[in-house]
Amino acid sequence: MGFSWWKEWDLRAHIPHVRDRAVECFFYSTAVCFEPQYSLARSVLTKTMIMISVLDDTYDAYGTYEELKCFTNAVQRWNMNAIDQLPKYMKPIYKALLNVHDEFYQEMAKKEINNSVQYLEEAYKEIVLCYDVETEWLKKGYVQTMEEHLANALVTCTSPLLTTAAFVGMGEIATPEAFQWLQSQPQILMACSTIFRVINDIQSCKTEEERGHVTTGVECYMMQHGVSKSEAIRELFKIIENAWIDINEEMMRPTMISRELVIRLLNFACLYGVVYKYNDGYTQPECAKDSIIALYEDSIPI
Repeated sequence: MGFSWWKEWDLRAHIPHVRDRAVECFFYSTAVCFEPQYSLARSVLTKTMIMISVLDDTYDAYGTYEELKCFTNAVQRWNMNAIDQLPKYMKPIYKALLNVHDEFYQEMAKKEINNSVQYLEEAYKEIVLCYDVETEWLKKGYVQTMEEHLANALVTCTSPLLTTAAFVGMGEIATPEAFQWLQSQPQILMACSTIFRVINDIQSCKTEEERGHVTTGVECYMMQHGVSKSEAIRELFKIIENAWIDINEEMMRPTMISRELVIRLLNFACLYGVVYKYNDGYTQPECAKDSIIALYEDSIPI
């Protein structure tokens, strides 16, 4: 998979605040959908990871409260006519978001695959609404309970969106019933999202505090239970352990959808453990450098 499309988007020329993680995102997509027959899934997933990273950086670290409200409303409309209501720097973001989905539609038609891109659009609408909740909390200085934090953050962690993207690119096995199953928030998806959210909170809490972001799960737990940071982190690791128990149990049960799809959730959970093992590996991409070189450059001795 080449990256000429990323250069053609040229988003960083308009919005230099976004992280350039095209190579890392393809590496992550390969971990989730590594089989040769899922090249389209890797492409859809990589572009979705990059696009949601752009949105996440804009909501987290750049946009003003009023600008983000406009962007949230524009995504709910999902129509290029809505671009007129956006500030100048947001227009290339919105245009790229809608254009990449037009590309997905064309790819599905070319390969004569059931059109499922609309499910990904719905997932985007859901995630920006949850981003909007976070902007409200930040503006009000509101510290959520751990329960409130997770209820919203299990969406903003992007796991439901990214799983939807992987399904979109996997062809005929991703039936309408499979997407309806995802939308029902099955336990394995919630467990996978919990692992992503909590390990991200643990590893990124220092960075988030320094830039004045909405409170992390670590802070929420500390405030709610009156404990130290180290105690809160210890309890959050227990949440991760329980989520892994749920995943293991769910992997042994039959599901109404193809096993090939369910395995993507397991792969995501394993990936999160690698990316956030020692630090916030997405914000600090040097953590993945050795793994990327080992996979794509180093020869394998035979």
